[in-house]
Amino acid sequence: MIKKTEFSNSPKVLSFLLDDILVKILEKVEDKKTWRLVCRDFLKIEAVSRKSIKILRPEVLPRVLGIFSGLEHLDLSVCPRLTNQVIYRVRSDLLRSVNLSRATRIDCRGLEALANRCPNLEEIDLSYCCRFSDSEAAALSFAPNLRRVTLVKCLKITDIGLVRIAVGCSKLCLLNLKWCRLITDLGVEFVVTKCKDLTFLDISYLSVTNKCLRSIACANKLEVLTMVGCMMVDDNGLNCLRNRGSSLQKIDVSRCRNISTLGVISFLKGNKRVQELGAGYCLNDFTCQLLSKMTDLKYLTAIRLDACELYPEFLGNISRNCQCLSEIGLSKCAGVTDEGINNLTEHCKDLRVLDITCCHELTDAALAAIARSCKNLRCLKMESCGLFTEKGLEKIGADRSFLHELDLTDCSIDDVSLKHISKCRELQILKLGLCIDISDKGIASIASSCKHLQELDLYRCVGISDDGLAALATGCKKLERINICYCIEITDIGLKHIANLSKLSELEMRGLIRVTCLGMTEMAHGFTSLAQLDIKRCYAITDRAIWALVQNSLNLRQINISYCRISDGALYALFSRLKCLQDVKMVHLTHVSLDGFRLALRASDSVQKVKLLEGLKYLLPLDLIHKLQSRGCKIRWLNKPLVLF
Repeated sequence: MIKKTEFSNSPKVLSFLLDDILVKILEKVEDKKTWRLVCRDFLKIEAVSRKSIKILRPEVLPRVLGIFSGLEHLDLSVCPRLTNQVIYRVRSDLLRSVNLSRATRIDCRGLEALANRCPNLEEIDLSYCCRFSDSEAAALSFAPNLRRVTLVKCLKITDIGLVRIAVGCSKLCLLNLKWCRLITDLGVEFVVTKCKDLTFLDISYLSVTNKCLRSIACANKLEVLTMVGCMMVDDNGLNCLRNRGSSLQKIDVSRCRNISTLGVISFLKGNKRVQELGAGYCLNDFTCQLLSKMTDLKYLTAIRLDACELYPEFLGNISRNCQCLSEIGLSKCAGVTDEGINNLTEHCKDLRVLDITCCHELTDAALAAIARSCKNLRCLKMESCGLFTEKGLEKIGADRSFLHELDLTDCSIDDVSLKHISKCRELQILKLGLCIDISDKGIASIASSCKHLQELDLYRCVGISDDGLAALATGCKKLERINICYCIEITDIGLKHIANLSKLSELEMRGLIRVTCLGMTEMAHGFTSLAQLDIKRCYAITDRAIWALVQNSLNLRQINISYCRISDGALYALFSRLKCLQDVKMVHLTHVSLDGFRLALRASDSVQKVKLLEGLKYLLPLDLIHKLQSRGCKIRWLNKPLVLF
């Protein structure tokens, strides 16, 4: 038991509490920042007990590591300007995982130093690191205790580098190689041969063949295999995995266009203990003959069949044979009818996730079946299902206390429908984009009941105005992400209300033509945690709004200022003063000169992605473009004419 703290400035009541009791209290506190500002006792408790942290600025890393001595998980994925010199300061025997995704300037020297100074490192994420090549892979081999390595879109690594990782890190149990396009059958074969404990492997979008699957079939402990978009694999390759015993639990062959329904059915027949199957965008029609073979899949808990053609009896067959099913994805599937949904829910009463996006034949009868049987539903996606009415949504709203996510994008709903939905009091994500018949009244119903809402999408909901935002600011204090793009009735008053949402980190408000610098300035003063902002086509936004952002939103990482009326000075301030800025879209800035673009792009060493008009490619200095690209900044050149509303 930790002994009692004895700081003289502690409130008297704390002198009777032991530190381990305070740790238990801290676990229940949401706002850890406020906790540690109360007194030195509380700061000490957090410093001792905290196990993970996300850093926004590299210069604070040494101090943070000094204070939080018990850290096991370090996230530097949103930390710009991350260099080898920063990594050299990381030294800990306790550190177990490090996230370095998008760290475009870290090379083999930094990774080798990290491996040597953190001997117990078990997990590292280097996704989207443009410098990661075979040299960096060799540096990882100095971390023999690594068990989880994520290398999504590390485009320079080849089989040689992968072999170095496999030799040095033989304890690997998770390896993600998605989009590592230079990896071939040879590299994957060596990994599965050398790393006997491998349980998770992602080879999505690699140019691997059936030979690769024959090697993977020998991985006796493999539980999860993800191979989305492997175009050179067919039914013969999948058949190699047919008799994998009981180890393989999850497989995803989505977008593998040479894999057919027959191949999937054959695989399932030989692997009856598979729990999750992804087969979207690749399967043809499910015939009666194949349906009869899908028996005894009693362990199947999740199946995703997006954009497949389903035989009418398929859902009933799934329901009878897979009664433990908790998730099913039927997005854009042809052949999904009310009868099919009724058959599905008749036996699969424990469904937690149901995706019926773009199933255009479904009516209120399907919603009634879902409401009647699926009492534990957590996520329901039904975008572009135009035949649903308020009567169907009334069924969904009744006794749906556990529903956390609801997607009604492009559905024919109105304020009465939202009143029914407001009975889902545990909602955290609600998407209402393109629902043009809803108004402030409906949003007020949501705001008054759904206190746990964290994400709200109101894209092109033209009936929403300042009053709707006022209701949200009062009732939904936990909102972190909101989309009000093209809600053209919103004015500066609405932005003033949004400023009261202290937890808001992502705001999309493009096309708000009635918003001016006055509203943006008011809003900026309330936003210290804003990370992403989209003000594209807010034509009344000028320099004054940008200056307000520069002074208040110091953690801003992504911004879209296309079509705004800002000048050279404001653009330069944006690039030079926001040290966390990583992604900037700036198309058709008609008030910015060529020198303005040049000076701004030279001013920042943190920006990693920019979008510019293609014409600037031939006007900006070549050395500037080469400098940006050499440090990992991706430039997207857009050929788009200037079009105003």
